[in-house]
Amino acid sequence: MSHLSWPMLTPPRPLEVWRSWNWELREPADLTRYRRQLRLEALPADRDDADEAAVERLLLAFEELTSNGVRHGLPPVWTTVTATSTGWLIDVTDADPRDEPVPAIDRDPAHGGLGLHLIARLCAAHGWAPEDGRKHVWGFVSLTSED
Repeated sequence: MSHLSWPMLTPPRPLEVWRSWNWELREPADLTRYRRQLRLEALPADRDDADEAAVERLLLAFEELTSNGVRHGLPPVWTTVTATSTGWLIDVTDADPRDEPVPAIDRDPAHGGLGLHLIARLCAAHGWAPEDGRKHVWGFVSLTSED
């Protein structure tokens, strides 16, 4: 994938919001705690248009985007997950609006750096944008598989 695989786009503003979560990441244990909470709360019992596979895509995308924010961004790092009628918007922000996300190119997978490529495959849409003095790196995970 080329550098252009991570486009500069502002996060979409969902019209129909079912629920949202907003967390500040202060220590590595926060990621595990918030992922567990998201797993328990992301899919309501009365939702028949999504399945466990959709939730697994959400959790993987959440973990990749959030851990990238913690590793590469400037504190404070915030993650907001917004549940909509068609999926989940994950928006990770940090205090460095100038440092754009760059997918790894020609790197040995054993050295990491493939998270942005994974997000691009898991998400129906993705991007990044500087906004209000913060960098937003986001992905939209659809309730249904894109296969």
